[in-house]
Amino acid sequence: MNNSVKDMLARYNCTSVTDYENALKEIIQEIALLGLWRSKFFEQAAFYGGSALRVLYGLDRFSEDLDFSLLKKNPDFSIQKYCNPIKKELTSFGFSIKIEKKIKKKIKTNIDSAFIKAGTLENMIIIENSESIRKKIHSNKVMKIKLEIDINPPEGFQTETKYIFQPLPFSVNSYILPHLFSGKMHAILCRSWNNRVKGRDWYDLVWFVGKNVSIGLKHLENRMKQSGHLKKNQILTENLFRQIILEKIRSVDFNNAKKDVENFLKDSSSLELWSKEFFETICEKIKIAEKEKNQTNY
Repeated sequence: MNNSVKDMLARYNCTSVTDYENALKEIIQEIALLGLWRSKFFEQAAFYGGSALRVLYGLDRFSEDLDFSLLKKNPDFSIQKYCNPIKKELTSFGFSIKIEKKIKKKIKTNIDSAFIKAGTLENMIIIENSESIRKKIHSNKVMKIKLEIDINPPEGFQTETKYIFQPLPFSVNSYILPHLFSGKMHAILCRSWNNRVKGRDWYDLVWFVGKNVSIGLKHLENRMKQSGHLKKNQILTENLFRQIILEKIRSVDFNNAKKDVENFLKDSSSLELWSKEFFETICEKIKIAEKEKNQTNY
């Protein structure tokens, strides 16, 4: 096993197949970020979403995908340019992967996507776990990591440079925490998941409140206007925001939400608190950012 990968694996206390799969996925994610950095991707894009919280801020849940936003609208952007640099980076650390750009449907979308695909068993051998663990993994099982890039980002976000130190020191451009919070809140309030509640988003909400992070309300307003959840002339006041989230809380089945997130946690005991009353209290504790100062404003 590559020594850098060995050091990365040492951060995890893996005892089960799920533990090893989550660790493998996260190691591949971070090496993919290194490949994007080498290829100058972060000169025109920023990291955001649950994986940004996990990798940059230590969110205590695993995340499946890598989410990014262009700094400025570019309908001609294609992730294809960065697929080979990601593959080259992962291959250099001993991993065997494929990366495929998602073919866009005829429906117009603001998201450009690609998938990193890795044979789970084949790459488990690379990180050197026990034979008893490997025997529990089907030989044809494939691990998928989706890369999504918003090519038409809403205005009003700020970014900052964050540093990652494994597998070697490099930097990423990331949304600041209040605007990471804005993006997460937009997912909670506005995305349609049909009958499947995205419990991971609600878990992250609790994390933001627990870390005393204020939400960037103006950026959330811009996101909601872009997605059609606010009228163009409507202002997202604090009172309106709290009213909207309370209405959302009252419509959610939190038992289903728990089922969505529990496999991404080492310790799921905190989920026992989840109820409408619990999240109503969380709602009351959300702070609104008064000033949003940072290096770059888009």
